[in-house]
Amino acid sequence: MSNIKSVTMKLPSGQQPPTPPTQPAPQTSRPAVTTEAAREPVTTSARQLLDQLQLTNRETTLARVAEIINRQGGASADLLLDIRGKSLLVQAAVGKTELATGDWVKVMRAGNELQLMGKLAPAPEAGIARALAQRLPWQQSLDAGLARLMGALTQGLRQDPVPGQLPSSRAPQPLPEAARQAIEQMVARLPSGKSLLPGSGGQDSTPQQVRQWLSESGLFAESRLAQTPTAQLPDLKLALGRVITALLAQQGSTPEQFNRLTPISTPELMRAPLQFPQPLATPQAPGSGDAPSVGQMLRLLAGMLNRITVNQLHSQVLTARGGGEAPGPAPASTLVLDLPWLTPQNEPRLAQVRVEQYPQEGDSETRSAKTATAEWRLSLTMDLDEAGPLHFDVALRQQAVSARVWAEKQTTLRQVNQELPALRQSLTDLGLEVTDLDCRRGTPQSSVTRLEHRLVDTRA
Repeated sequence: MSNIKSVTMKLPSGQQPPTPPTQPAPQTSRPAVTTEAAREPVTTSARQLLDQLQLTNRETTLARVAEIINRQGGASADLLLDIRGKSLLVQAAVGKTELATGDWVKVMRAGNELQLMGKLAPAPEAGIARALAQRLPWQQSLDAGLARLMGALTQGLRQDPVPGQLPSSRAPQPLPEAARQAIEQMVARLPSGKSLLPGSGGQDSTPQQVRQWLSESGLFAESRLAQTPTAQLPDLKLALGRVITALLAQQGSTPEQFNRLTPISTPELMRAPLQFPQPLATPQAPGSGDAPSVGQMLRLLAGMLNRITVNQLHSQVLTARGGGEAPGPAPASTLVLDLPWLTPQNEPRLAQVRVEQYPQEGDSETRSAKTATAEWRLSLTMDLDEAGPLHFDVALRQQAVSARVWAEKQTTLRQVNQELPALRQSLTDLGLEVTDLDCRRGTPQSSVTRLEHRLVDTRA
């Protein structure tokens, strides 16, 4: 918290009792509260307001600057403060103190006035929330974007319109070689429906393969790049960046021009930008439809980058807030990611993954080394062509594992129930104790994350 000179905040006379932030108290220019003897009715009003906030004399609390209503030559201002969930209009002689909407300040009750004791430094979460809000409307689903990229390998791309040139004369042109290589390398490293066969979970190579897919999903791109800044890492986000660089070079454009493009967004992601998992839809098959222009492909790639970035920022917000609004104990860390994969027919699909680590139970004084064990929870959602939507919830604590499978189709539900004994045996063969294992029809309600109305909030 920054150290600033204490500033007196006076409550305007005749102010109504605090109201919720959606109903701010009206501005008034009447005299400020001074002493109890001078203006008894005014003092009573001020004391009542402060008493309603349950703020005793010399007690400090935190307040958020909800609105700066009026600045008077920079020396004073009328501020609308959010204190303990209620709004309070004050007249403040702020002097050189710089206050902005959204700032958190520490205030102390001094008699029937408030004193500004200091301003809190901006919380990292506030910057994350702002960056997240900027990208939410411009997300492109990764599987649909990959389908268009794979189609461009055979169809090519049309050049953007040139003034005076007829659209019909713009035939698709092959991709630049650098862009083609980047797309082919990216597709070759995607998980495939042929990669993991039934019963392969016990093989030593399987955990390493899954770990590699997750690490290359784009969620950890900046971290990996910071560790190896000069390497051509096999990372989804970085690979998309290489495709963008190649297309910009072909047009003679610069990264600044790319940043001015409006990304193409997926409608479902605009309607519920933070719902995770999202309802999955089958993307357009690669190679179908008209070839996009270079500009359209760049806008599509911008939307795909935004989707990965939203998952990165969403993970940070969930971690900072202990998992959002989910009931029960809060996780210590949360990761949400989209993991593209290819069907045996080489069509891109999406697996939505959520990994949570829950803190150790008990405090440091009562917890022993034997019981100091964190719990891991995994949620996985996929939409398979024949089986339909499937959702897996798995919890692991030490050697104890529980799993629940949700299926929307009745035929899939029967098939999964038939396979549960084999799954139990496979988990037992791995040295795990299976405590719960079942399959239900439908989708789990607790898998939806809603944070829209808290995006720009900060925690002191």
